[in-house]
Amino acid sequence: MAMYEMKPEYYTGISFIDEEHEKLFEIANTAYELLVDEFIPDKYDYIMEVISELKDYAIYHFDHEETYMTNIKYSKFLSHKVAHDSFIEKISEYDADIVDENQRGTLLELLDFLTNWLVDHILMQDKPIGQ
Repeated sequence: MAMYEMKPEYYTGISFIDEEHEKLFEIANTAYELLVDEFIPDKYDYIMEVISELKDYAIYHFDHEETYMTNIKYSKFLSHKVAHDSFIEKISEYDADIVDENQRGTLLELLDFLTNWLVDHILMQDKPIGQ
């Protein structure tokens, strides 16, 4: 049972964007599974890996989305790009010391951030691109 899943209302109708969103949900699920896994006492390396994957994939996805918006001359491009940049900034704040000090807290905060961001950003900002 996945904690995060692409619900029908999350689809933009732009297939590559939807596929990339699915991948972001998968990464969020990996973070969730890590949180609930009681058999890994020290999750530091795993958390750093998830954060790194999330950041790399988000950069890759945002670049695609922004290129697409530019090509269709999307009117809300700038505010959309600002949202993308702030996401990358936020993920970049998770450095080794923060994660090492509080692994569980880091995961909880990351998941909370991802839940709000994925849902709000996709529904409010990405869906209109497809319209």
